[in-house]
Amino acid sequence: MQRGKGLRYSARPSRGMKLFNTLTRSLETFEPLDPGGRQVGMYCCGPTVYDYAHIGNWRTFVFADLLRRYLEFRGYTVRHVMNITDVEDKIIRRVQETGLPLREYTARYETAFFEDFETLRCRRPHHTPRATEHIPEIIELIRRLMDRGIAYQAPDGSVYFSIEKYVAAGGQYGQLARVRLDQLRVGERVRSDEYAKETPVDFALWKARTPEDGDVYWPSPWGEGRPGWHIECSAMSMKWLGPSFDLHLGGEDLIFPHHEDEIAQSEGAGLQQPGRRFVKYWVHGAFLLVEGRKMSKSLGNFFTLRDLLARGFAGREVRYVLLSGHYRETLNFTLEGLQAARGALGRLDECLARLRELAESHAGTASSLSGAEAPVPDLLGPFETAMDEDLNISAAWAAVFEWVRELNRRMAAGTLTPAGAAAALQQWARVDDVLAVGERSEETAPPEVLQWVEERQAARKARDFARADALRERIRSAGWLVEDTPKGPRLKRLPRTA
Repeated sequence: MQRGKGLRYSARPSRGMKLFNTLTRSLETFEPLDPGGRQVGMYCCGPTVYDYAHIGNWRTFVFADLLRRYLEFRGYTVRHVMNITDVEDKIIRRVQETGLPLREYTARYETAFFEDFETLRCRRPHHTPRATEHIPEIIELIRRLMDRGIAYQAPDGSVYFSIEKYVAAGGQYGQLARVRLDQLRVGERVRSDEYAKETPVDFALWKARTPEDGDVYWPSPWGEGRPGWHIECSAMSMKWLGPSFDLHLGGEDLIFPHHEDEIAQSEGAGLQQPGRRFVKYWVHGAFLLVEGRKMSKSLGNFFTLRDLLARGFAGREVRYVLLSGHYRETLNFTLEGLQAARGALGRLDECLARLRELAESHAGTASSLSGAEAPVPDLLGPFETAMDEDLNISAAWAAVFEWVRELNRRMAAGTLTPAGAAAALQQWARVDDVLAVGERSEETAPPEVLQWVEERQAARKARDFARADALRERIRSAGWLVEDTPKGPRLKRLPRTA
């Protein structure tokens, strides 16, 4: 898989949106399966709700949100499905440790996940199917694989997918992850959902009930048990998007075995039309490091979103950092980067506030500028050119801040009209529909701060500048900056320190 530093993109206008397809290891022009070219089916592997999602998880979900938003920006109608894995090995261990019923245990973390999802300004998927609510579909898919001779029941009662029989029937195992089939350990089975990288072995589709499973089991034609992790996504994605769909997203850690096994199961069932694949485009996000290292609680660099919010950062600041680098490049997430994000968003907020003040200052009146008005700097063109090239978010942000610099220059020179400011704000609204960082929310200052502002105004009118300066510092100490404008004093919340 291509990733890492040094990705390069052409600066020429794109004729179409391009995405890197992990399956072909190449940039491809995006063309939906829909004959009309507008409907898009998109599946993203969702959370395993056994704990709070960490910042590495959130990079994948924010990237998926960016892709969905940009597809909608380009005029596509997206049907976005994201599963909820609410039964698998780790969850069952936690259920046994806590003694809680399965649904009660997972509901807590599912609720927390969607609260965080909204904090990061992600659009809710159209469907969020839970694995436990799709047991009939899972059983039917396993039954079909058995009928086709690709799955078999082992002596312990579990049902396994036979890679050897799949390949013998014409299947192509290893095409996504480029695993070596000459390492195939014929007949060796793995019951765990996760197993050694690049070691193809028969994997469990249905796991026979054991004492360790407690009350987590369902009846099936093969006895009581529960589904394997991989078969869950195959059953749910095909139920909600059909046997063939356009986009399957996830972190690069899911390429093998999870996504490789999804392809084998789904295509092994033979549900696709002739000439069609299970998924046309496989799109994977790269790993996230924290402070230059892999996340670990023992290293003190393991963060959930809630940890970062408790340190005083905002969801939009975290989102900005997660969108600061290309999705196929490893991202180094740091607290210093969050502080830098606060500063960058502050510059954007300041420009937007000035634009809004200018646009509203002479609304409905003729421009005071003489002669032809200079065109507003273009943001939409450079933004779309960048994003069309495999979601080149770095170039997209560069376009945004170049636009900010030019608008600030024009406002300082007095050459931007109210109509121009309004047009610029309309451009930003279109772009922010994709970036979703918004603007800093206005906060109401505490009553005592408002009182100090009034006292400061009175001191300035009385020319008691020493007292006015002292009140300004008192206001600053309370976390607010007072700015003197032609319309009177204006309060602005100072950035909180981490």
